[in-house]
Amino acid sequence: MLASDKFHDECGVVAIYAHPEAEKLTYLGLHALQHRGQESAGIVSSNGMMLNVHRAMGLVADIFTEDVLSRLRGTLAIGHTRYSTAGDSALLNAQPIMVQSNKGVTAVAHNGNLVNAQEIRQRLEGQGSIFQTNSDTEVIVHLIALSKEHTLPEAIADALRRVEGAFSLVMISPDRVFAARDPRGFRPLAMGRIPALPGEKQDTVVFASETCAFDLIGATFERDVKPGELVIVGPEGTTSRFYSPAAAQSSCIFEHVYFSRPDSIVFGRSVQESREGLGRQLAREAPAEADVVVPVPDSGVTAAIGYAAESGLPLRFGLIRNHYVGRTFIEPRQTVRDFGVKLKLNPIRSLLEGKRVVLFDDSIVRGTTSRKIVRMIRGAGAKEVHMRVSCPPTISPCFYGVDTPSKRELIAANKSVDEIREFIGADSLAYLSLEGLKRACGDGEKTQYCSACYTGQYPTNWVDVEAIQPAVLLKR
Repeated sequence: MLASDKFHDECGVVAIYAHPEAEKLTYLGLHALQHRGQESAGIVSSNGMMLNVHRAMGLVADIFTEDVLSRLRGTLAIGHTRYSTAGDSALLNAQPIMVQSNKGVTAVAHNGNLVNAQEIRQRLEGQGSIFQTNSDTEVIVHLIALSKEHTLPEAIADALRRVEGAFSLVMISPDRVFAARDPRGFRPLAMGRIPALPGEKQDTVVFASETCAFDLIGATFERDVKPGELVIVGPEGTTSRFYSPAAAQSSCIFEHVYFSRPDSIVFGRSVQESREGLGRQLAREAPAEADVVVPVPDSGVTAAIGYAAESGLPLRFGLIRNHYVGRTFIEPRQTVRDFGVKLKLNPIRSLLEGKRVVLFDDSIVRGTTSRKIVRMIRGAGAKEVHMRVSCPPTISPCFYGVDTPSKRELIAANKSVDEIREFIGADSLAYLSLEGLKRACGDGEKTQYCSACYTGQYPTNWVDVEAIQPAVLLKR
């Protein structure tokens, strides 16, 4: 498997209510959200009476063939594409999770991470509950089934009040779709609408992790599901309630740095605008005496556009990315140095030779990939390499739905900026300041952001203390 020295995307969710091809719109929505998870995908649909499910490992376009979608025909559906942040990468943990309980048959798809899931699970298992997966999402399903509330909406609200952490989720019953966000609003969840087709009685209501999914299916973005809100769409129309009082907002700022697509509106703000702002701000904070700005594709491109525009340096695509690298590859017997990176990226010597290069990326995690890319740029004849990173040093792991290494594996948690510069072999290295990051992303305008991965200050009390200890303490 080709390892990646990046934070891994979390998950993507989609829900469609009242459309004659709900399963196909869900499939298309998941296709637009493929960047959020590439391990597994699933769709649960309803014809108004019963639920049908299909889940598999792999990419959305490979899983959902015409034949599969024909068996999922329905007027409402939910879907999920997954990268595991809690629970193993295996089919048993693929979502949506569908169950039959005293509340009827339901299915749930979840983006985020429940930081108190293990504690709840141990308590429920002690009371006799039997879990089918090791995903934290199944905890929500059990809490709904065990709730003393009599109606499904009340049981969902009761369950959500008992969990702590990050969750944007969609649920389906035979005749309703539900959407909810945690009270702190860690993860995005947008609501949109498709006008009723001729002969149809009501508009189609849609939900998705990012608005880029709406663009593909022809939906108009209406608003975000609010933190602490439960939206119910059913035969009687759309209703909303707040299952929990408002909490201090902690929307994930890394959605704007890296995760979300630039063509999405996330937390009420254009990702493209934020990312270009990151680059412009970094150009003001850390200018470089250089000839060209070269982004690491694809994650460094948008912010590099802002850096180049602000600095007046030309932007050159001096690294070409192979977009067709699979999850496995055959390595030559006589190992080629930096083979994994060369499989993905190749430098254009004519653009780099003799140049002073600003190498631009969105983050440095372990530093191993950055080191190889710097070496590759020098090997193509660059005279100098100045590394610029469009976020602050990442010093702490995330417990809210991002698959991050432990603190001992994060290079910025254990080395100074100059030590990192020396490790990756750059002539200079500069990160964007935390203040600059927040300014570029409009912190305080429409939302307040969680920046725990840059500060180590977590908005919830539930954290894995062992995982956040610096390497120097673990060696004692």
